[in-house]
Amino acid sequence: MEIAIIAHDGKKADMVQFLNKNRAILLHEKIKLIATGTTGSKVENAGFKVKKMLSGPLGGDAQIAGRVAEGKTKMVIFFKDPLSSHPHEPDVNMLIRVCDVHNIPLATNEATAQLLMIALTIT
Repeated sequence: MEIAIIAHDGKKADMVQFLNKNRAILLHEKIKLIATGTTGSKVENAGFKVKKMLSGPLGGDAQIAGRVAEGKTKMVIFFKDPLSSHPHEPDVNMLIRVCDVHNIPLATNEATAQLLMIALTIT
């Protein structure tokens, strides 16, 4: 299962902390992580194997949306920073829309992401 990991700048540390908390689940052989560029670098530094796309503002969100549309990415965890504005907000909205169109689970905060992690242990 391919899981996309994305985090706005103000949420990257939270994302790494979340991944470390769920390390046992995410290191399962059947799970492959992809991420936008800068988030991917932080995730790699935390010891996870991850395929990096472009950074979000340079098209990484769009690349991940394409993988969702192609049926490759089966879950998206996107820690959005609701207190900051982002110049690539149209790309973010497009990714959310593509997840909705293709019925792909999408978490935009840690509480929802944790529920998705729990669901992975059940299935």
